[in-house]
Amino acid sequence: MNSDYGLSIWGNSNFVIEAGKVCLNTDFRPPIIDIVKEIRDDGIRGPILLRFPHLIKKQIVEIYKNFERAKKEFDYSGNFNAVYPLKVNQYPGFVKNLVQIGKPFGYGLEAGSKAELLLAMAYNNFGAPITVNGFKDKELINIGFIASEMGHDITLTIEGLTELECIIETAKERFDAKPNIGLRIRLHSSGSGIWAKSGGINSKFGLTATELIEAINLLKEANLLDQFTMIHFHIGSQINEIHPLKKALTEAGHIYAELRKMGANNLKAINLGGGLAVEYSQVKENTVRNYTLREYANDVVFLLKTIAESKNVAEPDIFIESGRYVAANHAVLVAPVLELFSQEYAEEKLVLGKENPPLITELYDLYKSIKPTNALEYLHDAVAHMDSVLTLFDLGYVNLIDRSNGEILVHLIMKKAVAMLGNKQNYTDLLKIQDEVQERYLVNFSLFQSLPDFWGLKQHFPIMPLEKLDERPTRSASLWDITCDSDGEIGFHPKKNPLFLHDVDVEKEEYFLGFFLVGAYQEVLGMSHNLFTHPTEATVTLKDDGGFDISDVLESQSVIDILEDMDYDVHEIQNTLNERVEKSTILDDKQKKHILGELYLFLNDNGYLKSE
Repeated sequence: MNSDYGLSIWGNSNFVIEAGKVCLNTDFRPPIIDIVKEIRDDGIRGPILLRFPHLIKKQIVEIYKNFERAKKEFDYSGNFNAVYPLKVNQYPGFVKNLVQIGKPFGYGLEAGSKAELLLAMAYNNFGAPITVNGFKDKELINIGFIASEMGHDITLTIEGLTELECIIETAKERFDAKPNIGLRIRLHSSGSGIWAKSGGINSKFGLTATELIEAINLLKEANLLDQFTMIHFHIGSQINEIHPLKKALTEAGHIYAELRKMGANNLKAINLGGGLAVEYSQVKENTVRNYTLREYANDVVFLLKTIAESKNVAEPDIFIESGRYVAANHAVLVAPVLELFSQEYAEEKLVLGKENPPLITELYDLYKSIKPTNALEYLHDAVAHMDSVLTLFDLGYVNLIDRSNGEILVHLIMKKAVAMLGNKQNYTDLLKIQDEVQERYLVNFSLFQSLPDFWGLKQHFPIMPLEKLDERPTRSASLWDITCDSDGEIGFHPKKNPLFLHDVDVEKEEYFLGFFLVGAYQEVLGMSHNLFTHPTEATVTLKDDGGFDISDVLESQSVIDILEDMDYDVHEIQNTLNERVEKSTILDDKQKKHILGELYLFLNDNGYLKSE
């Protein structure tokens, strides 16, 4: 991994390193650690999710700017529109900022359920489009009609002919205002990567060519063909190469032209769905995106113009629904390191006798005589000796104290070796031994709550310390969360994607890790494993004088609140606990009062660990 933790690869110029700290890349470059410490000054502990609205704005501006530039470059007459799919992140701390920031651009919302559509109807800017995807029942279709009757520019995208029949029936029952109708087309073309199954002829959604023809006939018979304004396709999230999109777009462009020729005169838009990729890799060799937004916009505009000209049809309006691209950058999870597991192996814990087993004596000699010229050799010897000590313990030839001495000495040798080899000229040697000396860092967060895509899909997220970046990190790391699940670990491959962190004494100084690009999907997919809930969140806005404002601080749910969310009767829990304390025969009245006060505080605080 690069010395900047790959910031030049994934950072999108949003952050810089100055004076050893990760800073926002703005005029005054405030350090993230300063923001965190100001929030913690109010007594907040545990993980903190920071939202940066200026990074939402940056992504929206980039999308519109690149498509407008491409339209001008290719003299394209169709309009460009974008909508944000609420499924990516429905949290109000994000959505409310997004709607406000997107207003000058006419940036709209996409909904995939009744709840999301009602949310869009309440918050979407009038004049900005709303699109509705996903399977629909009569009730959801009715809500779509209500949105149109309220004055929203809404398009209901049909996933199957049954939905279209339901729309036709609903149109007969309701008022004059009607939503636009979109048809999702089932392409032969598919995407690439984990989400490739979103496209292709066997995908979950969309109408076949035969069903498209039937849909046109149904619309004609119902005198609703004028409401048909859009075709839609989606080849998958996180499209990592541009070629599959170009292939799908070519297919969709020809379908658009054919449907226009069949009398769909108001069909004016092609919706590309989402899929604009975010670069998560911290290692150049593992990058996941082979195109830029500029290239993406150029290819889309050029292809659609070429097809429209060859088929002699109007150049279509372009819609995109790229939510990950807009949301991922804006949020950073910050969590404190609670413990380095090898630090329990301290020299003062050695219990050496007057006479010790030969292997323990040899390990002690290695520890005392190790130096830079023999550090690598001695480390390998120490690891081999420890294997022998464990074998002898299993056979009953050494006791538990001997085993403890062996473990302590090996870890002390590892620590000395790392320090001696951790200079630039011996970096290759350090890489060779990191699988043997990997340190486990206990971090105060739940992987299942805050990084569920890592657990479910092994999706990598950039991770780096927020300070000490002017000091060379020497500890090859793996990260453990505080859940009681063995899957709650982020491992790092010793050669392909190592993570080096600093050797810190967390009892003497704080050490914070930043988890970046977590603004898309992670919050809404987060699981309450062990009843750990959404971290404390805060919105950080930048001031013209170089400072920052911290607002909308929403503390992590209390234990009592999460229990209520799990449908427990919280009054029953409180009363039962109180009764059991009161009935205790080993406590006096003063002790009972003290314990009742403690229980009240614990129930009304969050469940993350507290560290000072």
